[in-house]
Amino acid sequence: MARELTGGKVLAITVSAFAVIIGVNVVLAVMAVSTFPGLEVKNSYVASQVFDAERKAQQALGWTLTESHEGGELRLAFRDRDGLPVEVDRLSAVVGRATQATEDIRPDFVYRNGDYVAQVPLAPGKWMILLEAFAKDGTRFHQRLDLFVAG
Repeated sequence: MARELTGGKVLAITVSAFAVIIGVNVVLAVMAVSTFPGLEVKNSYVASQVFDAERKAQQALGWTLTESHEGGELRLAFRDRDGLPVEVDRLSAVVGRATQATEDIRPDFVYRNGDYVAQVPLAPGKWMILLEAFAKDGTRFHQRLDLFVAG
């Protein structure tokens, strides 16, 4: 025997479908906001005014940077135009996940054998390094590096 499809049943089906859609959207919005690490720069207009000058100064250094992670050790290799190691004046970095700030680490790097090395135990997956270094003449060198840790 077939059941009759009444207006009340259609209303219940429609309300249930929209409740599921709205519920999922609320959960995803809360997750997105709770894992957002924050702003990259405080004032994007001011940052845009000095971007070209900073980029040209950084390119004039002629440095290349290679990152690696092996055996719990994070290694940063700065090289000049001739491929020789570069010793920077100051170095700071934040290592973390790209989508959240809860696992952020500020490693203490030591200059050893031409590279900067820090003990940083990283779980497998994608990591991001926000790096800032200064040359002996005060020129700022900064990069965002993507690091993939196998596991």
